[in-house]
Amino acid sequence: MRKGGFCMIGTKEGLVRSWLIKASRDLLSARELADGETSLLDTASYHCQQAAEKAIKGYLLYHDTRFEKSHDIELLIFQAVNIDPAFADCVEAARLLTPLAVAYRYPGDFIEPEPEEFQEAYESAQTLYSFVVARLPEITHP
Repeated sequence: MRKGGFCMIGTKEGLVRSWLIKASRDLLSARELADGETSLLDTASYHCQQAAEKAIKGYLLYHDTRFEKSHDIELLIFQAVNIDPAFADCVEAARLLTPLAVAYRYPGDFIEPEPEEFQEAYESAQTLYSFVVARLPEITHP
């Protein structure tokens, strides 16, 4: 289903897979930015939020559930709970990750998270991503 580095998204499964690929790349970006020679935890934290958001949007898309153009992961989780009540276990991760969409992206009081804060965000995003992938058919997996 791949040609020249592009994911063929002609089917719903292909489109969901493309969301999950982007989510997995956000996780990879977060890890690389955090572990690089110059640690960029602010940008890495943003990618954690993005990974979770994209994974859940992929899940909702698979289940034909419309979602708003929003970075609010908690809102997306509540939509997913209507499909699978087990998503209720993800609310705390959503509350942790949602603010990272903007917390460090713009000038303000906070420049960069502490390493422990980034690690918590990364682990939450990784857990949420794995949770979503486990609930989707293999044909949608990256």
